[in-house]
Amino acid sequence: MVEVRTCTGKSSDGFQNSGVGETDAGDVCSSEGEPLSHQESGTGADLKVGMATSWGSILQDEKQLEELAQQAIDRALAEGVLLRSAKNPSSSDVVTYAPFTLFPSPVPSTLLEQAYAVQMDFNILVDAVSQNSAFLEQTLSSTIKKDEYTARLFDIYKQVLKEGIAQTVFLGLNRSDYMFQCSADGSKALKQIEINTISASFGGLASRTPAVHRHVLNVLNKTNEASKILSNNPSKGLALGIAKAWELYGSANAVVLLIAQEKERNIFDQRAIENELLDRKIHVIRRRFEDVSERGSLDQNRRLFMEDQEVAVVYFRDGYMPSQYNAQNWEARLLLERSCAAKCPDIATQLAGTKKVQQELSRVGLLEALLPGQPEAVARLRATFAGLYSLDMGEEGDQAVAEALAAPSHFVLKPQREGGGNNFYGEEMVHALEQLKDSEERASYILMEKIEPEPFRNCLLRPGSPAQVVQCISELGIFGVYVRQGTTLVMNKHVGHLLRTKAIEHADGGVAAGVAVLDNPYPV
Repeated sequence: MVEVRTCTGKSSDGFQNSGVGETDAGDVCSSEGEPLSHQESGTGADLKVGMATSWGSILQDEKQLEELAQQAIDRALAEGVLLRSAKNPSSSDVVTYAPFTLFPSPVPSTLLEQAYAVQMDFNILVDAVSQNSAFLEQTLSSTIKKDEYTARLFDIYKQVLKEGIAQTVFLGLNRSDYMFQCSADGSKALKQIEINTISASFGGLASRTPAVHRHVLNVLNKTNEASKILSNNPSKGLALGIAKAWELYGSANAVVLLIAQEKERNIFDQRAIENELLDRKIHVIRRRFEDVSERGSLDQNRRLFMEDQEVAVVYFRDGYMPSQYNAQNWEARLLLERSCAAKCPDIATQLAGTKKVQQELSRVGLLEALLPGQPEAVARLRATFAGLYSLDMGEEGDQAVAEALAAPSHFVLKPQREGGGNNFYGEEMVHALEQLKDSEERASYILMEKIEPEPFRNCLLRPGSPAQVVQCISELGIFGVYVRQGTTLVMNKHVGHLLRTKAIEHADGGVAAGVAVLDNPYPV
């Protein structure tokens, strides 16, 4: 049966905990690791339906929704919108559909266009930051004193710099995530939540969901609306970037090494990219960090070999959070970084994606210094920035703490983490700040303005749960690809989008009751 709920509370932790995310982290219904980066939002009991669509009335018809939901689920399974089961994440013997919305969700077309238009600027910015060792060292100096994980990454970075960077081909596959800030006058603005520079996921499944929503609308005889759902194939574009890096490496027999987790529910998302590469006669081998530690090696020219196969490109779908490392895995990461294979990302690019770097980039004059002579790009980038505040020790950090404690509903407290479920909101944030405010440990966090999108209604489909018509908010991600050879940028493009949607629900103890699901933008 269809369960209809109107949520009047606020979510106390954002998408990031909710399960569909930006870095592969395992359980999508409870956390695929790429979980949404997210922010709390909501507007109270009088939540509006939001931007109108022509199927709003269908959300009231329980019987029709039941029939539609079953058709949608069958189509999703047929299209390959799949996850391995939570009970057996290491095997594809039993699979289920990835959670998704019954209908596409409204997205302002001007903001969608803006997000696409700025993506190549973000690609250039991330690449510039990754090459600026003085900026990275200065920016992360306070963070690495108190954040052991970031410090370990930075140690590898310094070690590679000291030895001399062996790789000459650099590959970036990133995803910049946004929400739509709704002002009191009803106007909406695109605001960046974060940029994911390692293991940016769901490009594969996002390539398969447009057909599902077109099918649902065609079943309803809404062919005109179905035609407005954008074609989207991020997996092809991401594979193009890997293929270009492989080609520039210059060894026809070399392979792509995909660093994978042993238990990976989101395998089909990754296979989509592997299959695109195989179509180009480029072979991919999947190995764990442990395999690299045991059977990986460098020759005298620092070429990387895995079981006697030369590796041209290393593509990380693991290694973005502390729990994924032990001593052996840190050794493997160092071996990979020291090699001349193109890494996606190399360690500098992973550091460029930290929250602390994001916060520093919002300072007056910094974009101009990193992107000299590019005022238009700087303007496009800055227009997407939400308020970001340092918590370093000193007057500036003290002021930020005081402002957040005075108005906790306006801020989010973020540590230097990917993978979801790490941010603090509301009373949880107040409690954390009270403990941190006089400690140097606060420098390992940043404060961010909380984005308040306008909610809308949709129906969420999840395996094992009744279909739920709820008030929702969405997060838009744009995939970017760039390849640099030496100092020459040889590829810079946007390659598709990802929309994730979640219910606005009251959450106890910071555990989100709602789960983010896959979606498609319906331009309005």
